Amino acid sequence: MPSTPSVDARPWSIGRIRRAFFVMLRQWWDSDYHPEGVEVVKAKEEKIDMKRTMPFILLHTACLLVFTVSWNWWVFGFAVAFYFFRMFAITAFYHRYFSHRSYSTSRPAQFVFAVIGNMAMQRGALWWASTHRHHHKHSDDEHDIHSPRHKGFWWSHIGWITSHRNFPTDYTRIKDLAKFPELVFLNRHDFFIPVLVLAGCWFSGWLLQTFVPSMGVTGAQMAIWCGVVSTVALMHGTFFINSLAHVFGGRRFKTTDDSRNSLLLALITLGEGWHNNHHRYQYSARQGFYWWELDISYYVLKMMSWLGIVWDLQPVPARIYSEADRLRQEGRR
Repeated sequence: MPSTPSVDARPWSIGRIRRAFFVMLRQWWDSDYHPEGVEVVKAKEEKIDMKRTMPFILLHTACLLVFTVSWNWWVFGFAVAFYFFRMFAITAFYHRYFSHRSYSTSRPAQFVFAVIGNMAMQRGALWWASTHRHHHKHSDDEHDIHSPRHKGFWWSHIGWITSHRNFPTDYTRIKDLAKFPELVFLNRHDFFIPVLVLAGCWFSGWLLQTFVPSMGVTGAQMAIWCGVVSTVALMHGTFFINSLAHVFGGRRFKTTDDSRNSLLLALITLGEGWHNNHHRYQYSARQGFYWWELDISYYVLKMMSWLGIVWDLQPVPARIYSEADRLRQEGRR
């Protein structure tokens, strides 16, 4: 006669639910915690991991809270400013520094860049860089984890980030960064800074409400507009480079992928919209190769170089400009 299964062996037992709940909480706190093993996780089929994606879902759902607070132009202005402050952190720090090392900086500044970038709530700098380096290695081929060509627009835009397979950080791709324990710590505990950001947004609103009541700002308004709505808009502004920048815009260079240049995307991402330029030469600190290609992130980095915060900004090589001139001449024939 078969033995009665233990409580934990039953599909929806209290024990299994409790364990899954605590695993979920630990993974939120420590993104490197994978009880099944990294290789097992990476071998899973591509589908949404509801436990790991729950904060992402809750953040989007929380946007509905805007209907529970009154409108305030001050708060809206703060939210827009916070959007662009963190967009610069994503483009100039997470992307151009950590992913491509297109300029140099000091170790303390590097740590500060990682902290500020984590405020965008797009996970840690090392995970971001590891994922992006993989994208450039396999751009728009069958191994690219967010290619519209192979996996469709919506998967390339938002689906890929919710998948089991894409949560682990592949430290083998970022050995140059993984040697810094402070960066690894921030990457593992990438939930900590976002929680502080949300709390800080509410607290700043409370301070304004208490000491400058004439502005009409409240803690709830700041938490919802700056902490939630601005963050969700920032996420999708960034994700458009993975999705829309591979289907919309012009192509100056004949790259092997579908990358495109777009002024509109350059405006909402502070310069990342010159994506075809970037895929032709990924190591340059500037992505708007010409003066008429607006690249605000590069202009700010240039000013930071004058202050000695960063240095050795990598230029666009002369051979790339020669190639662009040749292609332009061929296009006129």
